[in-house]
Amino acid sequence: MNQDTSRTPQRKTGSGFGKESTAAEVVAGIDLTGRTAIVTGGYSGLGLETVRALVSAGAEVLVGARRPGHAREMLEAAGIPFGLPAGAEGGAVSVGALDLADLASVKSFADGFLSAASGDPAAGLDILINNAAIMASPEQRVGPSWESQFATNHLGHFALTNLLWPALAAGLGARVVSLSSTGHKLSPIRFDDINFDTGYDKWKAYGQAKTANSLFAVHLDFLGRDSGVRAFAVHPGGIMTELQRHLPREEMVAAGWMDQDGNVDARFKTPAQGAATTVWAATSPALQGMGGVYCEDCDIAEPTRTGSPEARIRGVEAHAVDPSDAARLWTLSAEMTGINAFG
Repeated sequence: MNQDTSRTPQRKTGSGFGKESTAAEVVAGIDLTGRTAIVTGGYSGLGLETVRALVSAGAEVLVGARRPGHAREMLEAAGIPFGLPAGAEGGAVSVGALDLADLASVKSFADGFLSAASGDPAAGLDILINNAAIMASPEQRVGPSWESQFATNHLGHFALTNLLWPALAAGLGARVVSLSSTGHKLSPIRFDDINFDTGYDKWKAYGQAKTANSLFAVHLDFLGRDSGVRAFAVHPGGIMTELQRHLPREEMVAAGWMDQDGNVDARFKTPAQGAATTVWAATSPALQGMGGVYCEDCDIAEPTRTGSPEARIRGVEAHAVDPSDAARLWTLSAEMTGINAFG
């Protein structure tokens, strides 16, 4: 294993926030005026609440969406402002077309951003939140026969982040936040069969993708910190959002997520609570000089306590923060996409 002694320890910091904190609470008192953020999938569920919090703090937020018209309708319905009159205070949101399963779309979105700010391709990007995801979806192949969950959740964001690297490096201490989950506990990276060519399992495929999101943060932080760019992976918690759209109710009842009448288990967070860890990782001054860690409940997570009653729902597995696997995955992802800002 790569012995990087400068890595941020995977242990709690005592942030003062917790499981029930909301995105609005963790961003209170933080001024993001003049800062620019991108949030993929930032128009529903956790993404919408993330955008709401960033805009409330003054940030200009670009939302990447597969269906831009629908995204705009959702953001307008939520009361999030699209642009402000000259001299007005606060942030605002805009929407751009982005299909993470299509590398041509990813390149077009990144190119559009890099050339949009007064024609300056080096304009800074201060916050990139890789939020969009699919979960436990039926088997589907995208691009050159890539498994869709790995391609959408990881490869699309890998390509986007690398393409946006000039703007991130020009930002004011930029942060990249990638949404992982306790799903990472379901599978490490299957380096010998990453596209599930020998048999598809929707939950193992999701688990691999969420492990990839965490390992991506580990290696991006290693590569980017000398340029002032830090990266974090976050587990938002259990929340009922559109992410569950591929799951039948019977499966969620069997898993204990809800009862037969559709009442959600009390352990689940609200979307505003679920977005809190993302916003905390993206904005907290307490994380200055830190990165490359997996976070949960608005703090850095502890390693999983194997055999404990909460081992399945709390903590991070060693395979999701292993520096050697992170470097190996980065190399493989660069080969698969043909994109590497550090190559």
